[in-house]
Amino acid sequence: MPESEPASDLGRAVERYLSDLRLKNASPHTLRNYATDLSEFLNYFSPPDTGPPAPRAISAFDLREWLGSLYERGLDPMSTRRKLAVVRSFFRFLLREGTLESNVARLVRTPKAPKRMPLVPSAEQTNGLIDSIDSKAGPELDRPQPERDLLIFEILYGCGLRVSELVGLNLDDFDCTERWIRVRGKGRKERQVPYGARAEQALERYLAARASHSAEPALLVTRKGTRLSDRGARAIVKFYARALAGDGSLHPHSFRHAYATHLLADGADLRSIQELLGHARLSTTQKYTQVSLTDLMAVYDKAHPKAKG
Repeated sequence: MPESEPASDLGRAVERYLSDLRLKNASPHTLRNYATDLSEFLNYFSPPDTGPPAPRAISAFDLREWLGSLYERGLDPMSTRRKLAVVRSFFRFLLREGTLESNVARLVRTPKAPKRMPLVPSAEQTNGLIDSIDSKAGPELDRPQPERDLLIFEILYGCGLRVSELVGLNLDDFDCTERWIRVRGKGRKERQVPYGARAEQALERYLAARASHSAEPALLVTRKGTRLSDRGARAIVKFYARALAGDGSLHPHSFRHAYATHLLADGADLRSIQELLGHARLSTTQKYTQVSLTDLMAVYDKAHPKAKG
């Protein structure tokens, strides 16, 4: 084994990696999550009264033991996979800069992800909730910005955006003549997404009611005039889901799933849905086919005279 470097080298390597991500314009959300995961990784390799090992002293066996500690903590497989992906990316960076001669993180097998179907509200449930927001948000629920809240739902369901994409929208991202939105997705990749008549109406109402904040380019703003955060948008969705549908399990991604599933059920082809969602791989989009088939089988089992034998 090579002679160990100073104990602080692993911590400095983490800082160099995070600085490299900042230079590459990684999103604040990515930076925050990567910093948290790598801080936990550093703490694991920093037992009491000793410093962490040098990066080149960490073996594949050490990484497997670290992975085992995540299982012992009761982390779900998806969280474990994400943390391993962050560490692999970190080790690739160290390999590129010459700190490592090989990437031992590649030797650690990725935990299998459970095959879970996304929970998707029906078209009737989704439209019923949004209609309720339109009629009750202001007068009955006493919300400070009912026009903004309605627009959030119309864009989530009408355009299939991720919540990070939604809160990242600026006023100049809208082509109101052709009804297109410029969306910045994962990896800073841009795509064009159309929006329909209901979203158009909600947008016009919101812009008429939106307080004028000349220095703030964001579409969705708080009462203070600052950009609405990811957490703020999630809280708004959760509030209405509980207040109007009695369903606390609904979240922003539920409406993205509904958007894709309902498009597919109405005859849209999978490739088009892939483009609209901004998926890099068709396999990611294909899970909506499974959802639709599950729904179809449920209808068959309930309605067909031969289904019950």
